[in-house]
Amino acid sequence: MTSLHTLKTKIYADGADKAGMLDLYANPLIQGMTTNPTLMKKAGITDYEAFAKDVLQTVRRKPISFEVFADDFAEMRRQALRMRDWQENVYVKIPVLSPSGESAVGLIHDLAMDGVRLNVTAILTERQIEQVAGVLVAEVPSVVSIFAGRIADTGRDPLPIVQASHALLAGLPHAEVLWASVREVFNIFQAEAAGAHIVTVPHDILHKAIAMCGRDLDALSLDTVKMFDRDAKAAGYTLATTVPTAPAETAALRQAA
Repeated sequence: MTSLHTLKTKIYADGADKAGMLDLYANPLIQGMTTNPTLMKKAGITDYEAFAKDVLQTVRRKPISFEVFADDFAEMRRQALRMRDWQENVYVKIPVLSPSGESAVGLIHDLAMDGVRLNVTAILTERQIEQVAGVLVAEVPSVVSIFAGRIADTGRDPLPIVQASHALLAGLPHAEVLWASVREVFNIFQAEAAGAHIVTVPHDILHKAIAMCGRDLDALSLDTVKMFDRDAKAAGYTLATTVPTAPAETAALRQAA
């Protein structure tokens, strides 16, 4: 039976809804939190730092990742050092590329040398993993976020890339592989199969996983049928009660005509 409680892969909640974040933070199944500027924008957050510090008043023990937001590496570095100082459980998310497409490995190396706990994000290729592995610092905890869901969106299987990351990061004992951009509950178990240390899951999929994992399929089949019946009745659907003419009778009438 599939169960979230027996997973070796750690589940992180991915979102920017404060109430949802704090509710999931209190759940023992959830071992960390992540967010990003896109999620924060969708949640209507206008003051990035005020939101982060408000959340951090409660989120004190479990790791939480906040992402820099800048076009140039100098400003990314300034933001990263400021975020590092917010709280000891903060990981700073650095995209593997700048918005102009320039590799961020130089910045990643400098921040790792400064002891910043990094979550290197938006990784989609083995080459990117290899480049990042070459600049991280072995003694400093880090997360390598592979956007497996986005890889799958292109029709490619993300499992080989996630699995290959372990060999590429072998010299970094404190680097963790994260399966990102989960699209459905089954992705959580795919992350486990690929050996990912962490899977970060949107709030809505987490709630579905908590409600659905391990359910009896026969019972779920019956629930599905009941849903169709309930919705059809609620919509007031009907079909005409006139008895249709049988095919043989229709042919006979045509011949008679």
